[in-house]
Amino acid sequence: MTHPGFRPTHVVPQQGMPAWETPDPARPTVPLDPLLPVRLVERRGDWGHVLCSNGWSAWVDGRYLVAVPQDPPLPDDPPTTAADPRPLLGRTEQALARYRAAVEELATGGLDGEAFHHRTQGLRIGVVVDGESVWLYDPAWFCWVYGDGSRLSTYAADDPPAAVQDGGRDAGPHGGQDGGPDSGPEGGPDIGHAPTRVVTPDGERR
Repeated sequence: MTHPGFRPTHVVPQQGMPAWETPDPARPTVPLDPLLPVRLVERRGDWGHVLCSNGWSAWVDGRYLVAVPQDPPLPDDPPTTAADPRPLLGRTEQALARYRAAVEELATGGLDGEAFHHRTQGLRIGVVVDGESVWLYDPAWFCWVYGDGSRLSTYAADDPPAAVQDGGRDAGPHGGQDGGPDSGPEGGPDIGHAPTRVVTPDGERR
């Protein structure tokens, strides 16, 4: 039975997705059907608490929910920070410029190997462009994002869904809420992390 006035904010991806009773991987529940309309009522880091039209609720990996289009913005409204790819493109360009400058100094003898290591330590750059499609690595949120020229969405993350830590990050800018570019899973960037692996909607890594 659909509750009167139910207005979904998202739909489940076309592959369906696993769900949990609480934001805890040890408490799984019935998975959600493909393209099921849901309303996102709460975010805790990567976790999303969703409400279904029949009143049933569960926790999911909120990064993979597909947003339902809302009323279009006024023509003069700029894209929101969460959707606009230009800020991340600009930060990626700046990081690449810093790396190229360090390479030039190394090639001309202005830096030795140790100085080059220190100059480039912490830089992480990832860009793949294929026609109108672009994949960018966002080191502030430890994830790859996909863009079509108009907006960005999370494609792959370093870590499974994580709850907010004290002083830590909120949902990332590609998950629908904005946050500081220097925030990390524990409240600050962490250079020594595991390699990025694609996280599929069914929870598997590859």
